[in-house]
Amino acid sequence: MTTPLHLPADTACALIGPPGSGKSTFARTHFQPTEIVSSDFCRALVADDENDQSATGDAFDLLHHIADKRMERGRLTVIDATNLRSPDRPWLLTRARHWQRPTTAVLFDVPLATVQAQNTSRTRVVPDHVVREFYDLLPTVDQLRKEGWDTVHLASTITPAPARGLRTAPKGGTR
Repeated sequence: MTTPLHLPADTACALIGPPGSGKSTFARTHFQPTEIVSSDFCRALVADDENDQSATGDAFDLLHHIADKRMERGRLTVIDATNLRSPDRPWLLTRARHWQRPTTAVLFDVPLATVQAQNTSRTRVVPDHVVREFYDLLPTVDQLRKEGWDTVHLASTITPAPARGLRTAPKGGTR
């Protein structure tokens, strides 16, 4: 059974899954480009190459800054990164709580074989051993709830979006 994804306009949302699980495709389908804060895009901004792993630290500094400013302004903030390693999720939860924003986690519950197949068709193919390492870090829905996420969705249960930017609350404003 699938359901539509409806988020309040000031939500901090983390897409959680290994490389190749469909996070970026999902983000482009469900959200406006300005609502998505992508680690790959931030890596490209600081190094002119989203594949330059040496720029990851600087890219995440930028991602955190952009996400924090969006949350401060009460804007829907979707973090398109694996969000599988510490301190990725705790940072977002802490900042969302600071700005009194609701939090949503979307867990990409995709079978490993599907992730591996999708990874091979990407522009930037991640080595298989890295994909497996990230896959092994996938939290459960219960773990995410225990971390303090207000809402947790499995990506497999979300209805494909007919249009971008689905939300239940109007844009803008602070709480």
